[in-house]
Amino acid sequence: MGLRRVTALTKKNVKMFTRQPAVLFLLLLFPIIVTATFGLAFGGMGEGGVTNFDVGLLNLDTATTDAQWAGNFEGNLTELDGITVLHYEANETGQAELLQGNLDAFIVIPEGFGDSCTSYWNSPFNGSSWTNTTVELYVDSGSMIASSAVPPLVQQIILTTMFGSEATTLDLPVDMGSPSMVEASTFSQWDFMAPGIFAFASIFMIMIVAQSLTMERDGGLLKRLGTTPLKSHEFMLSQVIAYMVIAVIQVLLVFTTSYAIGYRPATDVSGLAFAFAILLAFSLVNVGFGLIAATISKSAEIASGVSFIFIMPQMFLGTFMPLGGGAEIVGQFMPSNYVTNALTTIFLRGAPVSTLSIWIDLALVFAIGMVVLLVGIVLFRRYGTR
Repeated sequence: MGLRRVTALTKKNVKMFTRQPAVLFLLLLFPIIVTATFGLAFGGMGEGGVTNFDVGLLNLDTATTDAQWAGNFEGNLTELDGITVLHYEANETGQAELLQGNLDAFIVIPEGFGDSCTSYWNSPFNGSSWTNTTVELYVDSGSMIASSAVPPLVQQIILTTMFGSEATTLDLPVDMGSPSMVEASTFSQWDFMAPGIFAFASIFMIMIVAQSLTMERDGGLLKRLGTTPLKSHEFMLSQVIAYMVIAVIQVLLVFTTSYAIGYRPATDVSGLAFAFAILLAFSLVNVGFGLIAATISKSAEIASGVSFIFIMPQMFLGTFMPLGGGAEIVGQFMPSNYVTNALTTIFLRGAPVSTLSIWIDLALVFAIGMVVLLVGIVLFRRYGTR
């Protein structure tokens, strides 16, 4: 492989971006404008959502004589529409599931819960004789909907357990602890959108790849390169490297713009490094789709339209758009969805880089990227240079 030829061609590609205003806008200015616009527009907004949650439950009050109260609590929780209750035997297990985004909330019924309920009914007007306990609630800080909707639901379950369906009093010996990890309730809507913006900003690389390669083919550049010692795999490698350089610049621009308007991800340098890694892997996906779009396009104008076949599904089903029902299922097939999930786990939930789920997301994005890129290279080499 001619390293000098690859390096020279890579420099040529990068310089080409700076000399074409439209390309420069989409690759560099567009991420800044999108980040700043959404950040300023949604930075002070928040919204609620429907109750459709996976809730973990740890019952520590199983050995007392009044353990039936904990059973009533569990039954009332299970009966709620949209709530799926998952049982855990250890606090550490539930916390780990919550941290990785597998639960929307985790509830711990404390030992002595039943004693508190019984003490109230033995002397409902003498608060000094009550046995006080606290139901601990942990909420997914990566879900704005869960952090706002789950705490009042749990409070209502406590009331229903104590007094039945007509419960109205709030003066109880059983209290609900301030939801741990519920700091997300103070986040703006922009904080929840930001992880998806990183993927959103780089998706348009598909169109630039398709347009650039189509223009070079129509201009006869690819044929002229065919008369030089340059190998086809060297040409493809230079393209991939050039666009990965652009991907790094895009990530830096989005980070810088986000930080400038007040966004502070809940992670450290290692988390930021992981974000760069998964976004670079995602750039392979976009380059691959761009090669495929260029292969089936007869001109740069057609390439723009064809590119949106790959852009739109990833944009709306894998970034910051709220999903539900069938759209959520289809979203599982979008590479951008795994980028957004991993960044949400790091930036919002504050999970460490040792968290297994984010490495699974990275592995999936990289594997998909390699497959799509190889398919794109094979198709373009065989059909796209004609």
